[in-house]
Amino acid sequence: MPEGDVLRRTAQRLDVALTGHVVVRSDLRWPSAATVDLVGTTVVGTRSYGKHLLTRFDDGRTLHTHLRMEGRWRVARTGSPQAAARSDEVRAVLATQEWTAVGYQLGMLDVVRTTDEHAVIGHLGPDLLGETVDAEEALRRWAARRATPVAEVLLDQRVVAGIGTIYAAESLFAERIWPWTPADAVRDPSRLLAVARRQMQQSVASGRPPGRVHGRLRQPCVRCGTPIAVGQARKPPMERPIFYCPRCQAPPTG
Repeated sequence: MPEGDVLRRTAQRLDVALTGHVVVRSDLRWPSAATVDLVGTTVVGTRSYGKHLLTRFDDGRTLHTHLRMEGRWRVARTGSPQAAARSDEVRAVLATQEWTAVGYQLGMLDVVRTTDEHAVIGHLGPDLLGETVDAEEALRRWAARRATPVAEVLLDQRVVAGIGTIYAAESLFAERIWPWTPADAVRDPSRLLAVARRQMQQSVASGRPPGRVHGRLRQPCVRCGTPIAVGQARKPPMERPIFYCPRCQAPPTG
């Protein structure tokens, strides 16, 4: 599932293409929004919040989308073959005179009043890529998870929003923390969250995640040469793979 860095870059692309322009074509191929017409509105902007996207319009409405596993937004020149959006994978089309944004295989889609955005994202923790992060609130939510394995807490969008398997693994590797350490035994959760935030910010800027441990099963650790292993966070059907170095991230003694 795309993580916060990918959603931030997606929001930036939609922002550049659509913001300040009038919608000339609106096609929401979603049962609960099929009759919604956004033609004639002006796009105010698109922002990401964790793994969610919020596209706002000047009539006080917001298009909320979530990519889940397979979703993606693509931008094409209006009038081009790509902008025709004839694929049965298309779930949303927003077009201006110049650019057309096409949402494929979106996992969630809602149209809500902008003042009611909390109805779709209000359950989430602080956005780790927000301009500011409410660290006090994040730590309060962290503490409530008590002895839950730290990898699972990082993946919990109700604690902080935006981290997935990549940045859970990469931040834990950077701090040499065993992924199944109880959350209340992590010495400095705020430092760990700051590391994940910095890694994601760097990826937004470069387009590349760290790549030091995630997805490198049986390849040598970049620090010690030990083959990278993979374990499981959370229970089925919500299990997620967590890559780690058995030596650099050895279980705490005692």
